[in-house]
Amino acid sequence: MRHRKITNTAVELTELGFGASVIGNLYRVTPADSAAAAIEAAWAAGIRYFDTAPHYGLGLSERRLGAALREHPRDAYVVSSKVGRLLVPNEQPRGVDDEGFVVRDDLRRQWDFSRDGVLRSIEGTLERTGLGRLDVVYLHDPDDHWKQAAEEAMPALAELRDQGVIGAVGVGMNQSAMLARFLRETAADLVMLAGRYTLLDQSALDDVLPAALALGKNVVAAGVFNSGLLSHDRPAEGMKYDYRDAPPALVDRALAIAEVCAAHGTTLPEAAIAFPSTHPSIINVTLGMRSPQQVQRNVELHRRHTPEGLWDDLRAQELISSDVPAKNGHRRSSRCL
Repeated sequence: MRHRKITNTAVELTELGFGASVIGNLYRVTPADSAAAAIEAAWAAGIRYFDTAPHYGLGLSERRLGAALREHPRDAYVVSSKVGRLLVPNEQPRGVDDEGFVVRDDLRRQWDFSRDGVLRSIEGTLERTGLGRLDVVYLHDPDDHWKQAAEEAMPALAELRDQGVIGAVGVGMNQSAMLARFLRETAADLVMLAGRYTLLDQSALDDVLPAALALGKNVVAAGVFNSGLLSHDRPAEGMKYDYRDAPPALVDRALAIAEVCAAHGTTLPEAAIAFPSTHPSIINVTLGMRSPQQVQRNVELHRRHTPEGLWDDLRAQELISSDVPAKNGHRRSSRCL
C-alpha cells in the first residue's frame, strides 16, 4: 500500500483510507464483531490511515476504532478525528439518534468551534479511543461557523500542531468553496473533500483543488461513491446520491459512464475509486467500510490498474469535465511499503 506525506508535516497517509463512519452504525446497525473484523481486514491489506469523528454514532465509531487499533503498535498507523461537535448529555432523549446513526441518544451534539470546545473535543476523543494522541484533526462541517472556526478553532489546532501534540490540521466538509478559503486564509495543512471530486461532480476543480495545488497543500477525497450511486457496476433507480434518492438524470449519466468503463474492461466502482487520484493535490481516497468483505472488495478495486484512456474517452463524451487532468498526478512517485 503506497504512502503519501502531508506536505510540510511528518504525517504519512496510505493512499487508501478506512472511513469509520459506518462502524458507528450509520443508517443501520453494524455488529461489533463485524466492525472489529473490518478494521483487522484493513490492517491486513496494508491500510494504515483510519478516520473517525465524535459525530459518528455519538462516539461509537471512536470507541470501536480505538479498541481495535490498540492491538497494534501506535507508531505504525495514522488516526484522524474531528472537532466542532461536542458530545454532551441529552436532557430529552427519545431513544434513537435522529442524525442517521442507529444508536441510543443519551448524548447529543453541540456545535462548538471555540478554543475551549476544540480542547474538550480532543480530550473526549482521546478518552473514547484510548489512544495517546491523534495524528490529524479536522474541523468538522463548519459551514455555518466560518468566523469562530477560522479565528478560534483553527488557531487552537495550529498551536497544538506547532507544539507537536498533533501532526497535521485540516477541515472536512461536503462543499468545496469554503475548503478553498480555509486553505488560503488559515493554517490548515490539508482538507477532507467529501463528494465534490467524483465521476459525477467535479465542482472542486473551480476552487479547492487549484487552491491546494497553488499552495502546495493536500486533499483527502471522501464520498467518492456519492452515497452509493457509483458503488455498483450498473446504477439503478432508487439508489442514493448525496444522501437522497438519485435524480433520474444522474442515474442515466452514471449508466453512461458505466458503459464507457465496461468498454475499457473496468467497472464503475473501480473507476470511482481511481478517479480522484487523477488530480495531483489528492493524496488519499478514504472509503467507508463496515465488513471484511467490503474491505477486500475496495482494496481489490483500488489495486487494479485503470486504463489511462478511460479518462480521455469520458472527457471526449463530455461525461466528465474537460479540466480533469490527463495524467495521474502522483502514483509513480509514491513510496511503496
